[in-house]
Amino acid sequence: MGNTLEVRSLSKSYGDFTLEPVSFCLPEGFIMGLIGPNGSGKTTTIKSILNMVTPDSGSIAVLGKDAATKEQEIKRDIGVVFDSAYFVDEWTMADVEKAYALFYDAWNGETFRTLLATFRIAMEKRVKELSKGMQMKLMLACAFSYDAKLLILDEPTSGLDPVSRDELLETLSGYIEDGRHSVLFSTHITSDLEKIADYITYINLGKQIFTGSKEAFVEGYRLIGGDQKTLTPELKSKLIGLRTFSTGYEALIRTEEIPQSLQSQAVEATIDEIVVFVSRQAEKEREVRK
Repeated sequence: MGNTLEVRSLSKSYGDFTLEPVSFCLPEGFIMGLIGPNGSGKTTTIKSILNMVTPDSGSIAVLGKDAATKEQEIKRDIGVVFDSAYFVDEWTMADVEKAYALFYDAWNGETFRTLLATFRIAMEKRVKELSKGMQMKLMLACAFSYDAKLLILDEPTSGLDPVSRDELLETLSGYIEDGRHSVLFSTHITSDLEKIADYITYINLGKQIFTGSKEAFVEGYRLIGGDQKTLTPELKSKLIGLRTFSTGYEALIRTEEIPQSLQSQAVEATIDEIVVFVSRQAEKEREVRK
């Protein structure tokens, strides 16, 4: 099994923001969640992969090809879904098909029309008449119709209703079933990743915090709480995103750092809870540095 996407020591600076070196690999046939708060560097990473911005350093390979020198070849194998459609509002679905067929030699009109029927999108519909959920499905139908090997999604479920989100996730799960396709899924709605992600790369304030399997990410942290009287200096030094209140405290802690006496009080954290507590800790540390 090879890697569909390899990002090595990618960095980029914009005035007051710096994306520190980011490295991760997405194996063929899997889904990776790219997570972090807004402004953390997710979109900069995606734009670098798509050659929409030029990194200051690092390298990117898609399907074994250098993204900087083989851009045109690579883009024939990449499908992109942003949080808003990039089609002309007045286009009908037939117009969309004509436009794509001009740029992709592997375009399959039969696949496109079959997918539209599956997604309940009529060929005579105009882009402006489609709901946001339907526009997401249209972008997916386009990517599937030229057999994109890597699908990159940037906040695709933002603003979608629960039913549309669930349908999108089910579609992505089906897309990778043959083991030849992969998905990089950038989102701040981490509950979506609980359902479908195999790997997680977490970036916060421009710094990579984690990359690896979803299981390793979740297993690496626990939620802990209790009476403030138990908050010794030693314990405080291990807590992440500590929040105190009148009846006690709550915080995140690395699993391997849980004191034996508190093992029974530690509970599993969700991806969302990990992101919230780690982000809270990062903000505290940034304020201290100012």
